[in-house]
Amino acid sequence: YGGRFILRFDDTDPQTPGKRPEKIFYKWIEEDLKWVGAKPDLVVYASDRLETYYELCFELLQKGFAYVCTCKSEEWRKLRDRKEPCPCRDLDPEENMKRWKKMHDLEYREGEAVVRIKTDIKHKNPAVRDWPAFRIIENPQHPRIGNDYKVWPLYNFASAVDDHLLGVTLVIRGQEHSTNTEKHKFLYQHFGWEFPKVIHIGRILLEGVVLSTSKARKGIEEGLYSGWADPRLGTLRALRRRGFKPEAIVKLMEHLGVKSSDSMISMKNLEAINRQIVDKEANRYYFVDEPVEIRVKNPIKVGKVLIPLHPERDEKRSITVSNRFLITSRDFKRFRGKEVRLKGLYNIKLSEVSEATGEEIVQEMPKIHWVPVGENLECEVVMPDNTLKKGLVEKGVLKERVGSVMQFERFGFVRLDSKKPLRFYFTHP
Repeated sequence: YGGRFILRFDDTDPQTPGKRPEKIFYKWIEEDLKWVGAKPDLVVYASDRLETYYELCFELLQKGFAYVCTCKSEEWRKLRDRKEPCPCRDLDPEENMKRWKKMHDLEYREGEAVVRIKTDIKHKNPAVRDWPAFRIIENPQHPRIGNDYKVWPLYNFASAVDDHLLGVTLVIRGQEHSTNTEKHKFLYQHFGWEFPKVIHIGRILLEGVVLSTSKARKGIEEGLYSGWADPRLGTLRALRRRGFKPEAIVKLMEHLGVKSSDSMISMKNLEAINRQIVDKEANRYYFVDEPVEIRVKNPIKVGKVLIPLHPERDEKRSITVSNRFLITSRDFKRFRGKEVRLKGLYNIKLSEVSEATGEEIVQEMPKIHWVPVGENLECEVVMPDNTLKKGLVEKGVLKERVGSVMQFERFGFVRLDSKKPLRFYFTHP
């Protein structure tokens, strides 16, 4: 379309719990965008533009399109709901500009005065009637500009103004902002600006994970979640930590397209797309949880054996084996007394003391994975519900780089998160 991608940080609410900006968030957002291949043409911080917002607010006050309201919020709401103007609405511009200065000088205290944009006091939607544009925050402690400013714009003023000043011609926002669009129209009319085309779209809801930033933040603050990369969250940081590829997320978005209604997507949809991508590159290893030791009394292979690193490549991985192996307790209980194949090795009749029965690969024979006793590493896998699954893994995984995705055969795809301690995150089956 030949358009420009503007990354705008709407960081002018340093007070409201759950919305207050934090310094690290700026960095994380840019990292996440880079990860999914979205490179902005311009980065804008609303907190750097307060003087611009002040100038435009002053212009509105001068022209009588805005006023400084000192009514008690409860009293004002009662008047609004009755479609009646408050006493401050008809103040002359000179008085409003005096009040505006008092707001900056803190002659009004926090909560005692707000700037309201004049709309239609009889508008069918009460939320649109004379909406607030600026308020006083005495101790903002903003992560970028500290306490230099005490009067802060609300979202609807700063966002609408920047859309115009930054040359935005197409606005795509969530359905929950449809009321805000009506508010912005009044602001554009007051300034004589051409209103952009606006499209309202539904949200994408990912089943099984938390997408609400307010819920996630509350859970982190209360210790319910370990952080923004907790596997129970649907943040890009969490999906990346679990081993999802950015291409999979982009493909899912392209598949969904733009819809006016909310879309509930199963994690299985994302997993299926991601599996197609990682399956081609993920090296294979054996991981055994809930291990049970068995001994083969007549082993066919002893010493170093070579096993495919990937079924579609010629590369091999080397494992040193003896006659003692560890397998999962599930396999032991299920196949005890039956003939099974130790994947990559030979066939045995399974018991505490097993008997090797041959090397021929029989298609119908159950195949179980294993690790050799003494030739393995303790590790843990963080599951999607944040529980830990502890077990033993081949030593060869240490050759992988941190961040790589591999497949633990008969268990699932995992991402190597750290080597000390040896920890993986479960991606999906």
